[in-house]
Amino acid sequence: MSTLFTKIIDGDIPGRFVWKDEHCVAFLTIGPITHGHTLVVPREEVDHWVDAPAELMNHLLAVAGHIGRAQVRAFGSQRAGLMVAGFEVPHLHVHVWPTNSLADFDLARADNDPDPATMDANAQTLREALRADGHGDLVPDA
Repeated sequence: MSTLFTKIIDGDIPGRFVWKDEHCVAFLTIGPITHGHTLVVPREEVDHWVDAPAELMNHLLAVAGHIGRAQVRAFGSQRAGLMVAGFEVPHLHVHVWPTNSLADFDLARADNDPDPATMDANAQTLREALRADGHGDLVPDA
């Protein structure tokens, strides 16, 4: 059975994509902790990160690094946070978000009803930052 993330990857459910390559995609989460909060998700359905091949994890973390660097600049944060929790959806995903404190690591603080226009603007801001970093061939138009 397909996971929610597979349905997003396949286009059955809309997503605000900021990265697409042959191994993974990245899109804004629908419950952001901060503006620009992004999930890096492998195309392959892997439930638990410890079951992912090392090459896949290395690729996900490399993509998360590109996104994190872009987020820091685009959203003016001190750092980029990174977390692999795995409780929300049974499909490996890496949370990456702009952060200014440890308080930003609390998923209970997520905005579960974000403004769609703000989310669209955040996605566009992040896409532009990733393009400026030279990743334009991996950044979708929307």
